[in-house]
Amino acid sequence: MTEDSQRNFRSVYYEKVGFRGVEEKKSLEILLKDDRLDIEKLCTFSQRFPLPSMYRALVWKVLLGILPPHHESHAQVMMYRKEQYCDVLHALKVVRFVSDATPQVEVYLRMYQLESGKLPRSPSFPLEPEDEVFLAIAKAVEEMVEDSVDCYWIIRCFVNQLNNKYRESLPQLPKAFEQYLNLEDSRLLSHLKTCSALSRLPYDLWFKRCFAGCLPESSLQRVWDKVVSGSCKILVFVAVEILLTFKIKVMALNSAEKITKFLENVSVLFFKFDFESRKEVRLASQIFLLHYILSLILFTL
Repeated sequence: MTEDSQRNFRSVYYEKVGFRGVEEKKSLEILLKDDRLDIEKLCTFSQRFPLPSMYRALVWKVLLGILPPHHESHAQVMMYRKEQYCDVLHALKVVRFVSDATPQVEVYLRMYQLESGKLPRSPSFPLEPEDEVFLAIAKAVEEMVEDSVDCYWIIRCFVNQLNNKYRESLPQLPKAFEQYLNLEDSRLLSHLKTCSALSRLPYDLWFKRCFAGCLPESSLQRVWDKVVSGSCKILVFVAVEILLTFKIKVMALNSAEKITKFLENVSVLFFKFDFESRKEVRLASQIFLLHYILSLILFTL
């Protein structure tokens, strides 16, 4: 039996017994063994498959530009990243903008503001909307990444990607959402329009915060795999699937205020679903990914 046929046999066997990710994990490990990491191949892999949790932080750091493609430079570059992190943190403590009692996500915000030249004159100044977005994303990443240096750099570069790479794309997502929902369920779209709810949906939560605080961590990580690797359109398909998942409830609501409030608090419903088995959550996550893969065929991302 040839090596390819053995691999194909194992793939079929693993899928039958419920271990579909085994072959994908091996493929990723092969990519990560290259002396010079192939960014394009890592992006393609991340678009097609969810990243294994043990490699997610590494792949994100490479794709976000925190680490260079060359393996031999990783340790030195992260040493520089840590030194920069410590210098910025020290500066904030010197000017008494943060202290040991400051919540960590707020520390990350002040560090980002200082580095981007947007630090307010006083920590008592009210937060801007973009600061609230940063904090929401920071809270989500903090749940995913243990190391504070890695956490800050991932937050920083993820937010920069949203503000720069996706700056023109994000404002177009509500229109894309409407078009795709019309394809999936025109009756549901009509109900939203009748209630004047379409323009009042929680687009900021969905598209600016990238569902931070809305989806369970395991689902959010898989969605962000796609965002980090170059496609923000996954956010549209997740939003559509949330509407389709809770269609009966949404159709029963007859005002824009009630529909918006319900969708803003949909995270509570996700966590209430059969907490022990998480069947509904896993199913929702699989639906999101299935529709996204289909979209790769139907649409140009």
